[in-house]
Amino acid sequence: MNFLSHYYFERENQNENEVIGTVLPDLVKNAHKDWNLYPQKREEVFTTDLLLSSILTGWKRHLKIDVLFHSSDFFNYHTASLKPLLLPILKNSPVRPSFLAHISVELLLDHLLVVEEKIDVNSFYIHLNNVDSIKLDTFLKKCGAENTDHFFVFLNKFISSRYLLSYQKLENISYALQRICMRLWANPFDEKTVLLLTEKLEIYKEELEKDYMKIFEEIELVLSSEI
Repeated sequence: MNFLSHYYFERENQNENEVIGTVLPDLVKNAHKDWNLYPQKREEVFTTDLLLSSILTGWKRHLKIDVLFHSSDFFNYHTASLKPLLLPILKNSPVRPSFLAHISVELLLDHLLVVEEKIDVNSFYIHLNNVDSIKLDTFLKKCGAENTDHFFVFLNKFISSRYLLSYQKLENISYALQRICMRLWANPFDEKTVLLLTEKLEIYKEELEKDYMKIFEEIELVLSSEI
């Protein structure tokens, strides 16, 4: 799941440290693709500090949600259904159709949450802005992270740009997908393909929006049963 889908499960959570924890694995990978952090394997390092422990709680929830989502019938069905729609526009592209279908489903979920007002995106950014940066820096360093200055440059730009608000428009989802693919392939697809991708996403959005809340309800039920 992507940023806003993870935030859906924290939409009523007033603990900004848990909130940022739930999106921190993705923030880290966006800022430093070479970082491999596993704080969940060294919980004792964080439990003596309430704020660090809260960030870890969010981090672990992120991992749990991703496991539930990627192992769900919903995910398998929709990625398999979207893939054939994408195949024709990827004939001259190095991008794997299965990969693009995977991340397209995730970003379409974010899009639907925004346009159907299931979450308040501004509240998400307020939570991120209220996080104690010193504690967050401590958390990252206890995970073994180096050069955290670069991470905070990325995080500050991520917050100030309010980029996720642009997910209201489907064409911005296509450009986001293009940028994600550019991390793996030098020339994933051209502008014409981006336009075609938007057309395909528009078609599939009609299918996805019929039952997209089902996966959130299923995951939420599992999470609530573990409290």
